[in-house]
Amino acid sequence: MGLFTKDIKTMNDLFVHQLQDIYYAENQLVKALPKMAEKATDQQLKQGFLTHLDETRTHVQRLEQVFQMQGIAPKAVDCPAIDGIIEEAEEVAGEVADKTVLDAALINAGQAAEHYEITRYGSLIAWAKQLGRSDCAAVLQKTLDEEKATDMKLTKLAETTVNLRAAS
Repeated sequence: MGLFTKDIKTMNDLFVHQLQDIYYAENQLVKALPKMAEKATDQQLKQGFLTHLDETRTHVQRLEQVFQMQGIAPKAVDCPAIDGIIEEAEEVAGEVADKTVLDAALINAGQAAEHYEITRYGSLIAWAKQLGRSDCAAVLQKTLDEEKATDMKLTKLAETTVNLRAAS
């Protein structure tokens, strides 16, 4: 189902479709984050990916809770955007020989995924509120807050350590 499919007729249809999209994305990240942690050489980065893996598993559970609140079974729809972000990260990681530069590339890939998620969760929260589902919005807000915090941690790690090492 594409974004502008005939199956999306109402704001609620759009909300559910995007829930399915981010559900797919979070499940793909549960698979990708251990690989990213394994490739990272900076211990803080490695631990950051593993910590976010635990958070991401919680994000999947929260999405399942929102599906339940909507009275529908959790279902994923393919998300070409997250597939592309993960594929690009794998390609770049395979091309970087210098491990310090690889860590910088991994942070960039992690932030690309975070920014995608931040965008999706922000829209879902706005739509949930518009639909009178502040209960769903509150659950989704917890995840948005964690995604933003992860993005900030990656920025700090990049600016204070990893990028400096990679540039020297």
